[in-house]
Amino acid sequence: MKKDNKKVIYWLLTGCLLIFIMVVVGGITRLTHSGLSISNYKLISGTIPPMNEVEWNAAFDLYKQYPEYQKINNQFTLEDFKDIYFWEWLHRVIGRFIGVVFMIPFIYFLIRKQLTTPTIKKSIILMLLGGFQGFLGWFMVKSGLIDRPDVSHYRLAMHLTAAFITFAYTLWVALDLIYPTKKEIDTKFRNLIRWTLGVLIIQIVYGAFVAGLDAGLLHNHWPLMNDGEIIHESVYIEQSPLIKNFIEGKSGVQFVHRYIAYIVVGLIIFIWYKSKNIKTDITQRKSINLVLILVSIQFLLGIFTLLYRVPITLGVLHQVVAFFLLGAMTFSLHRFSK
Repeated sequence: MKKDNKKVIYWLLTGCLLIFIMVVVGGITRLTHSGLSISNYKLISGTIPPMNEVEWNAAFDLYKQYPEYQKINNQFTLEDFKDIYFWEWLHRVIGRFIGVVFMIPFIYFLIRKQLTTPTIKKSIILMLLGGFQGFLGWFMVKSGLIDRPDVSHYRLAMHLTAAFITFAYTLWVALDLIYPTKKEIDTKFRNLIRWTLGVLIIQIVYGAFVAGLDAGLLHNHWPLMNDGEIIHESVYIEQSPLIKNFIEGKSGVQFVHRYIAYIVVGLIIFIWYKSKNIKTDITQRKSINLVLILVSIQFLLGIFTLLYRVPITLGVLHQVVAFFLLGAMTFSLHRFSK
């Protein structure tokens, strides 16, 4: 029986799609401040939402015991609670569904002996990443249930970045099967893409910091942080020691996110320029062009998201295009790797 066939590829690409949906719903959950609406974790029974008024009131009473209700949402009615509950519940259910979609076909392919040894090893890594992602989700939620009614931006960044990396690795495994033939490549150019991908991941981490600290709600000007100011004074006087301004201060985090964006755009333009001077095939050229188009769209979305103070639609689109950009960069790196 043929191993690593089209069914395996479709399975992996389905996983990529589901992770994408998970990230989109996660972004909506964050932007609608719904993430702390479910304060317990029940792997099986938690899949079913409250089904009657008694169960809804019990869930609402549980929510009332925690800081978000007590300090921010104490004016909420049951109907208000149902709205935020829905997004967090959907986010968790999709996470469980992804686990099922990865596990059951994997067992089936193992029994049918349709996986090569390298693919088995990569698939096990994927499932470990998925399990770790689930743990990070609950680890993040716990941080908002103790004293302050908001999750730790560090834990949010870990949760989001792990999702992006899991997606990128899943796509890479699928690409290994779609393009099994290796080729000679320009190692310097490949390394340039690698470094750019690394900078992009740092930018994604800082995007999560901005979201976690609500740092997009201030300095809503562009290209300057405020009228006439390239660097607002709060960037460097808000926290002590100075380094904390750039990992915990709202102004400092937004400043870093702004200017890494310029670096990412510059690096991708440089990659596009350098690609003109090396031998490439049509797939490689298309991958570079796609990255250039997506980073341009993402840069514009970032500007408008900031100027309009992070409306839900623009906030979600900004995260979605970041996801596509990471996917395109992963695809491009794969096409220029041995």
